[in-house]
Amino acid sequence: MAIMKIVEIMADSSKSWEDATRRAVKEASKSIKNIRSAWVKDQSCSVEDGEVDRYRVTVKMN
Repeated sequence: MAIMKIVEIMADSSKSWEDATRRAVKEASKSIKNIRSAWVKDQSCSVEDGEVDRYRVTVKMN
């Protein structure tokens, strides 16, 4: 039986959801070693003056 630790991270970016995902993995890798995969659980964005202001992701990693 294998046991795995799953960490959930939230990140945002002014560029894209992909950039927000990269930022989440990069930041998490500073304190979590050997990240093997990342699953984007949720995506959202904030809107200001009718335009997308920030892209947000919730990422699960192991």
